[in-house]
Amino acid sequence: MSKKVLMAVVLVLLAAAWLSYPKVGTLMYRSAMALESTIYGLDKERVDIGEMELSVYQGGPEDAPVIMMLHGYSSDKDVWLRFASHLVDDYRILIVDMAGHGETGFKPEWDYSIAAQSQRLNALLDTLEIPQVHIIGNSMGGWIAADFSLRYPDRIMSTALVDPAGVNSPEPSDMEKMLAEGRNPFEQSSREEFYEFYSMTMASPPWLPRPVLDHMAQDYINSREELAKIFADFHDNPRLEPRLSEFDKPVLLLWGREDQLLHVRSVETWQAGIDHLQVTVWDGVGHMPMIEIPEKSAKRYRQFLTQ
Repeated sequence: MSKKVLMAVVLVLLAAAWLSYPKVGTLMYRSAMALESTIYGLDKERVDIGEMELSVYQGGPEDAPVIMMLHGYSSDKDVWLRFASHLVDDYRILIVDMAGHGETGFKPEWDYSIAAQSQRLNALLDTLEIPQVHIIGNSMGGWIAADFSLRYPDRIMSTALVDPAGVNSPEPSDMEKMLAEGRNPFEQSSREEFYEFYSMTMASPPWLPRPVLDHMAQDYINSREELAKIFADFHDNPRLEPRLSEFDKPVLLLWGREDQLLHVRSVETWQAGIDHLQVTVWDGVGHMPMIEIPEKSAKRYRQFLTQ
């Protein structure tokens, strides 16, 4: 074999490895999530609510109180798996991929406003014949959880909000400063931008293999236009301050003090509006306590549920 032919073969193999590299990460990630959900006794299902089919995890005793878990913007139902593993023996767990996210998928004609997402959750509970839930949401999912609780109070037993969006903060976060400069850190065009964003999401992220992180980066890059549409639909929705006094069921607020996406001083806004609010703030934790400290945060949530 001539040197030129050998060089050509090497270049082809290198190109094939480069192109397939994110796919290796995709396979690793999906296999790991499938294994974890199976170990925790959570089954993946698709539920037809008329407008669309929502992808969900369900598990736990059928006759137990239901906890419905909502992820944040650009995330999916998998972020709750380890948190849910500490609750699934005693509660019926329902974890939702909301419209535009995860395996529920995206369509440009769908409405991604807070109200529209709440209405879909109501349709989901109707379809599953679940009359009431404990609801918990993170970030955008926290905003939706709060909106759902106020919009459908008869369906709520309690509300828990984990670093939620939806109110104004006395001090802007790093993300809000970037948005003011015209840059959305969720909208990425390179792996370097993803890694900058990823470092903002958690103060103590769990270890992940580099191929998995690069798979996640490629997902963000590929979804850039979809994420922009979702963000435009929900971000400028009316804030919740005028409605906070309407909460009439127990409310728990959990926050990571090192949150760079939503400033911890937002806690002050929630406290000013909800008289009976319970609050826990963790040092050394960022925007996603249910991933950074799943056992500790689930223990605090269980305490709230059993009080």
